[in-house]
Amino acid sequence: MPGERPLLGIGAPLPGASEPTERADAARNRQLLLDAAQQLVREQGVDGLTMDALAKRAGVGKGTVFRRFGSRSGLLMALLDHSERKSQESFMFGPPPLGPGAPPVERLVAFGRARLLDIDVEGELYRAAEIGEAGDRYSGAPYILLKTHVSMLLRQAGVSGEIPLLADSLLATLSAALIMHQMHAQGFSRDQIGDNWEAFVRHVVSR
Repeated sequence: MPGERPLLGIGAPLPGASEPTERADAARNRQLLLDAAQQLVREQGVDGLTMDALAKRAGVGKGTVFRRFGSRSGLLMALLDHSERKSQESFMFGPPPLGPGAPPVERLVAFGRARLLDIDVEGELYRAAEIGEAGDRYSGAPYILLKTHVSMLLRQAGVSGEIPLLADSLLATLSAALIMHQMHAQGFSRDQIGDNWEAFVRHVVSR
C-alpha cells in the first residue's frame, strides 16, 4: 500500500523468529508454537504461559520449546513480535474497514478498536514492552510503523497541522498501560474506551 512500510517486528533477530533461510517445516513448527502460546495467554493470562504449559499445549517436548526460544523471556518477546506482525498484516493488507478500501476516518476508528482488542487479550505483554526506556519505545520499528500508518490516514482525511504530533497524541490514548488502568482500575469497558477513541478521532478530523 502506498505510504506504508513492510511488516516490522519488535527487534531483529528475536529468539524464535524465523530467518530467511529457515526451512519450511521449521517455520511452520514455530508458527504452531506461537499460535499455541497465544491461545494460552488468551485463556490464562501471561502468568499461565510457561515453557511446560506451552510444550503440553503444543504436544511437544519441553526441550523443543527451550531450543526454539531459549528461555521464557525469549518466548514472551517472540510472542509479542508474532502478535505485532499479525496486527500489522490486518491493517496493511486485511479487509476493510481495518484494511485498505474504507474511508480514512473509518480505518482510523477500526485501527483503534483493533488495538483495544489486542490489549484486552494480551495486555500484559504490551505493557511489559512499554516499561523500557521511552527512547526505545518511540524510536523502535513497531511504533514507527504504527505512527506512519496513523499519519497517512490523517493526511488522507484532509487533516492539517502538525501530523506527527497528532499521530503521537492519538497513539498515546492506546497505550497498553493506560488502557489497562482504565479497564481494571477505573472500571471502563473496552466498548466505552473504543467509543471514546472514535469520538477523539472524529474530533481531530473535523477541526
